[in-house]
Amino acid sequence: MILKVRKHGDPVLRMRALPVKNITKEMRVLAANMLETMYAVDGVGLAANQVGIPVQLVVIDIGEGPITLFNPRIVQHEGEATGREGCLSVPGLTGEVTRWEKVVAEGMSGNGLGCHKLEAEGLLARALQHEVDHLDGILFIDKASNITEEQAEDDV
Repeated sequence: MILKVRKHGDPVLRMRALPVKNITKEMRVLAANMLETMYAVDGVGLAANQVGIPVQLVVIDIGEGPITLFNPRIVQHEGEATGREGCLSVPGLTGEVTRWEKVVAEGMSGNGLGCHKLEAEGLLARALQHEVDHLDGILFIDKASNITEEQAEDDV
């Protein structure tokens, strides 16, 4: 089921998401619906509060297959890289954001079978940090410089 993506100004986007205590059938259905929604709107990541549910759940797919993480956290990081970002919840704007170049994230995988450790760099590292920020109520525009309005393809 495709869910409604909440837009900037919706209070749920500024909420700190609650930890997921048990990965229930409902949580797995939410994760599947979030993936379907992310693909439908051509995103590379989606946090649960972006669909109005303030729980610690993110889904990501940078073109290498879907990743589902419950209670994700960045446990190691190194380097810095600055890149242009946008967000499904802040349509039409992009900005330059400096993030860690490489990260190690931990969380529960979608099947709920123990802790999942994920080493990431490049776009995957950026997407992980962007989505974990969402779970803390932080939007990319809070960290971005050189924010610009993107023109619709019809306007070009």
